[in-house]
This record gives sequence, structure tokens and C-alpha cells, in this order.
Amino acid sequence: MKTSFQRDFKWSLPLSLAAGAALSAIQPGNFFIGWAGFSLLFLLSCFFLSLSIHWGGSAKALAWMVSLAFALRFLGGVATYLALPVFGHEGDVEQSAGFTYTDAYRRDAQAWELAVSDRSILAAFNSRFAYDQYGGLLAFSAFVYRYLSPDAHRVLLLTLTSAFMGAVGLAFLWKAVTPQWGERVALASGWIFALYPESVLLGGVAMREPYLMAFSAFCLWGFIHWRLHQKKRSLIWLGGGLLGMLLVSPSIALVTLIIFGGWLFLDNERGGIPWWALATLAIMFLVGMFLLSSAIDRHGNDDGWGPLGVIQNFIRASFKWNVYKIEEGSGWVQKLFEQMPAWMQLPFVMIYGVLQPVLPAILVAPTEVIWKVIGILRAAGWYTLLPALILSFLAGSSAGADSKRKIILWLSLVVWGWVLFTAIRAGGDQWDNPRYRTILFVWQAILAGYVWVWWRETHNAWVGRALAMEFVLVAVFLQWYASRYFSIGFQLPFAGMVGLILGAWSLIVIFGVWRDRISRCGPGV
Repeated sequence: MKTSFQRDFKWSLPLSLAAGAALSAIQPGNFFIGWAGFSLLFLLSCFFLSLSIHWGGSAKALAWMVSLAFALRFLGGVATYLALPVFGHEGDVEQSAGFTYTDAYRRDAQAWELAVSDRSILAAFNSRFAYDQYGGLLAFSAFVYRYLSPDAHRVLLLTLTSAFMGAVGLAFLWKAVTPQWGERVALASGWIFALYPESVLLGGVAMREPYLMAFSAFCLWGFIHWRLHQKKRSLIWLGGGLLGMLLVSPSIALVTLIIFGGWLFLDNERGGIPWWALATLAIMFLVGMFLLSSAIDRHGNDDGWGPLGVIQNFIRASFKWNVYKIEEGSGWVQKLFEQMPAWMQLPFVMIYGVLQPVLPAILVAPTEVIWKVIGILRAAGWYTLLPALILSFLAGSSAGADSKRKIILWLSLVVWGWVLFTAIRAGGDQWDNPRYRTILFVWQAILAGYVWVWWRETHNAWVGRALAMEFVLVAVFLQWYASRYFSIGFQLPFAGMVGLILGAWSLIVIFGVWRDRISRCGPGV
């Protein structure tokens, strides 16, 4: 191990110094202060990523995953930071500053304001700093600025930390999935986690999602290792991941506790659940509830009584705001809302949110080239992942062991519950909705990897049929958008387009059921 660290240090030190010099040269402030800050942060990132690879077993595939995940996120973040002021929309303040997300721009500005002030870093948890609802990421960002960049606002320092957090969870994902579902599922899940475009984009900017995905991976490994080996040191990673979530987003800590609670209940064949484990989960759940409700309450959403009332009212208000934004942003949606009964609005918003970012729309909608490229990659990534998530129920139901089948189905249920919740929360927003959805990407990557291996082993025909149904959706929507923007061909009424898609889907399903029946019973039946 000592030899491997010495070997890693020989390449990581010169790489860090070179990268630090290049980054300092394109950032404001004193060159040597910037060089020292960037080089130190880069060296620490290389050291801990290398350590995670060795800890994960030094598999060549894992090394490639981690290296590519870090490189894509960091280089992508630097590229967008440099390109947006030149090729982005003119007059957009966030893009002129090199930010893809408004939230990141506003939080970054407040982090710098706090860093150069004489206030304590803990002031980030004060309601004065409204652009970080929970305060944890703001406090960390201000800490980095205050102690690594005291003389100038060097945005790329936080890009580097986000890229590191976006990659470091890979080794934990690998170590957790391998004993639970096998190395083939770990390999597929790892590559999906490393290369998924939305995850890459979020890992290149100072957002909460890279941190939450890393914390989810820590929790996953700690939980599975504890279940398999009953070693309490595994709970350090589980508790540490949950603590990180509580500081960054308590709602995700609650969801994670729900996931593990259901897992424990379904996987009870491994033995009883210790009382202290149940007590710890219950306490952390209650703490998370109060932290979440307090964060919502301090931002003016205090119409409810108690934590549940505050959260319930917040969700209700979010849905109303989401419907308003959808109507405001799209004239044809507003027209549809006027024509449809009230009970259809919620299902419509959910379906509209699940399809975001809409692939046919970004293919034809006029926009700047840089946003066209980003939009196509994001939409293509989601439309590639979506069939796998749908098929996870079928793949899970055919799993051999009863506990394995139950766990896959439970994860599928939670993931789809979260996808639909984010659709209600921000379905009309092609940025916030996919961003919220990606918070649980660790679990989505596991399901997608499991479905991939299941398909490779079984060659189940429903995979091709699901892809055919998605192709019909994209093709019909593409023609509809093309006729709308460029007057290419005729434009069906929206209801007619939906009817055409549903009709084609019905034919595919009926054909599939018939083919399966013939295969089981023979042509004479």
C-alpha cells in the first residue's frame, strides 16, 4: 500500500502543480495565492480519489470510472464557465458570470460575501442568507473561499470540489453493489453513474446534488456492509452520510431513512433488527423532520401546524406554483389547462414533468449552440435511462431470491415515487425538475445497472418493445414540434397527437402479449 501511495504521489504532485498554475492564470487575484489554493485542493482530490480506488480493490474498471467521472465533471465545469460568457444568452447575469444554474450563482455570491466579512462561517445557517435554504453548502463554500482564496473570488475552486464529490462516491457504490448484486451489476451501475450527462453537468458547478449523491453512496456502503458483516464501524459511514445530508438537504436524509427502513423490513431473513438501530433511525428521522420544517418555516412557509403541517403546505404551494409556471411558460399548455377538467391537471403535470427535459423540443427549438449541445445531452441521457427505470419492475419481479426481488421492487417504487414527486414539485421547469430527480441518482444507477445485466442474461423481448414505445413517443412529438416551429408537414391537435401515441403503444403491447402467449403455449393455442 505504501508503494502505491508513493507511486501516486509522483504523478499527482506535478499534475496538481500544473493544473493549479493553469487555473490560477485564468482566475482573478494574486497568481501565487491562487496557485497554492488550487494546487492544494487538486492534490487532495487526487489523493482521496486514488485512496478510494485502492480501497475499492484497485480494479482497472473502477480506476477508469473514477478518473473519467472526475475529469468530465471538472473539465466540463471549467469549459462551461469559460464558454457561457462568450456563447451564452446576452444580458443574462448568471451566464455572464459563467454559471449554468441561477441557484449556484446566487449561493456563490453570498458565500463570497460571507467569506470576506468578519462574521463566523456558522452565520450561513442564519435566514439572512436566503439562497441556501439549509446553510450547509453555503458554509462549506464560504470556508473554501475564506481560507484558500482570501484575496479574490475564484469560482473554479468550488467547481473543483463539486467535481471531486461527484466522483468520490463511485468507489462506495462499487463496494456496496458488488456483494449485494454482483460485480456485473456494479460495473454497469458504476459506468452509468460516471457518465450520465445530468450528473456530469451538476458535478461541474457548486450545487447540492454532487454532495448528496456522494453522501448517498457513503450511506449505501455503510448500510450494506453492516447488514452483511454486522460491524459497527460500517455505521460510521452510514451516520456520516446522513449527517452530511442533514446539513445540505434534510429531506434527502428522510428519504434515505425510508429506503433503509423498508430494506430492513423486507430483508429480515438475515436476522432480527437491533433495537438500537431502530432507535437511531427513528431519532434521525425526527431530527430530519424538524430541520426540514424549520428550514421551510424560516423562508415564509409557516401556514401549517407542526413539521408535517409545514411540509404539507409547502408541497401544496409548490404544486400550485408549478402549475402557474407551466401555464406562464407555454401558451399551448395554458390553452390545454383551460380545456381540461381540474382533475386531469395533476396527472398532466406529472407526465409533463417525467418527460422533462423534452428531447423532441430541444432538438428543434431555436437556442444558442452551447445550450443546444447541453440540452441534447441532458435529454438524451434521461430518455436512455427512462426505459430502464420503467423495466426495473419487470426485472425485479423475475429475480430469483425472494429478498432480492423484494428489495429491487422496493427501490423501484421509491425511485418512481421520487420521480413523480419532483414532477409535481417542479415538473414544468426543465432545469429544477431534472436536478431534483438526480438527487436519488445512486438508486437510479443501481436499478439501471440491474436492468442492463438482466437484459443481457435473459434477452427479454419487452426491452425492445419499451424502446419501440419510446421511439414512437419521440418521433410523433418531434414531428409535432417541427410543424410548430418550422411549419414542416401538418400539425395534429394535441389531443390527436396523444391519441396517435396511445394507439401505437396499444398495438405494441397487444403484439407483445400475443407473441409471449405463442412462445409459452405454442402456435396451436
